[in-house]
Amino acid sequence: MTVTLNHTIVPAADNTAEARFFADIMGLETLPPAGARGHFAPVRVNDQLTLDFMTVEDPEGHHLAFDVDPATFDAVLARIKERGVKFGNSPRDRENGRIDHPLCPRGLFFTDAAGNLYEVMSPE
Repeated sequence: MTVTLNHTIVPAADNTAEARFFADIMGLETLPPAGARGHFAPVRVNDQLTLDFMTVEDPEGHHLAFDVDPATFDAVLARIKERGVKFGNSPRDRENGRIDHPLCPRGLFFTDAAGNLYEVMSPE
């Protein structure tokens, strides 16, 4: 059997707000609350993976990186700019507004309210 990642928990200050923020930027679907007490706010990333945002008292940000096709990258970048979300080409400089990523032709980093660092990379 191939090993695939089914879900991962993403720490959040407000699980619903941060799930919606991420889903809106990435053009993804939010799902109904999940978990025994409905304490997860899941976002469907693809057919095999959800990110389950969970409110925690003192969230420590995680780094989540995504490979996307050029059209998806363009759409993500447009939504980031429309919403005035700060972004940059490096985890050390997330606000320089650049997309010249050191590991791929185009890429960017942005953060949410909990400090989760999202990286979006495109091969073109």
